[in-house]
Amino acid sequence: MKQRIITAIVALAFFVPVVVMGGLPFIIAIYAISTIGLYELLRMRNMSIFSVRGFLAWLLLLVILLPSKWTEQVEGYLRLEKLEMVYVLVLLLLVYTVLVKNRSTFEDVAFSAMSALYVGIGFYYLIETRLFGLEYIGYALLIIWSTDSGAYFVGRKLGKRKLWPEISPNKTIEGFIGGIICAVLLTLIYNLFYPIANSYVTFILITVVASIVGQIGDLVESALKRYYDVKDSGTLLPGHGGIMDRFDSLLFVLPLLHFVQFVG
Repeated sequence: MKQRIITAIVALAFFVPVVVMGGLPFIIAIYAISTIGLYELLRMRNMSIFSVRGFLAWLLLLVILLPSKWTEQVEGYLRLEKLEMVYVLVLLLLVYTVLVKNRSTFEDVAFSAMSALYVGIGFYYLIETRLFGLEYIGYALLIIWSTDSGAYFVGRKLGKRKLWPEISPNKTIEGFIGGIICAVLLTLIYNLFYPIANSYVTFILITVVASIVGQIGDLVESALKRYYDVKDSGTLLPGHGGIMDRFDSLLFVLPLLHFVQFVG
């Protein structure tokens, strides 16, 4: 626990100022963090980012992350729309399977492309949310942190019924519900100081859904790690694991907030 706290303090000391600063430093930081996330995912399947296939997956990630305010300029320079760039890179991944005579398989291409999409889409919406307003980043992070903490402490104190033991044996139904309640309570307080919603009914409903989706994101990462038989996605954050262990919920919550047009 001591190691987890120290790592969290150090990580927040770096992450929070960059988020507050925004702009180019924030975008560069997100590109770097997402690259590490892609590296962690590829490594689960014993694939290297320092390979032709890994490099193409990384280029795909960079395209997906392209902020909306830069998209038009880049599209004009390359004479390709963003979706067309994605398509070209996926085709190159497929062509590579031919060039190496199936030493890189269709399954490898699918995993590489899906890894870039999984990491890229979530972090893309992190960039877009920051461009829209710092208060929405605070809201999303508060949902995730309060849900995680509430689920942990309620689960330890009251947890009896397992939520999904085949995927994450320590999670309980009581913790799942406790996390949602904690998220609602803390975000309601947050909204008093940083108003981001006029309707409390809508605000609570979105918070509940976002808390649930965030916990699903955590379960998705747990399922992935269990399938590839790894304890953590990486070792960058001692006591916490890797980048994907810390951002798994955020990658689900931020797209949701945009899809329901709460942000944007």
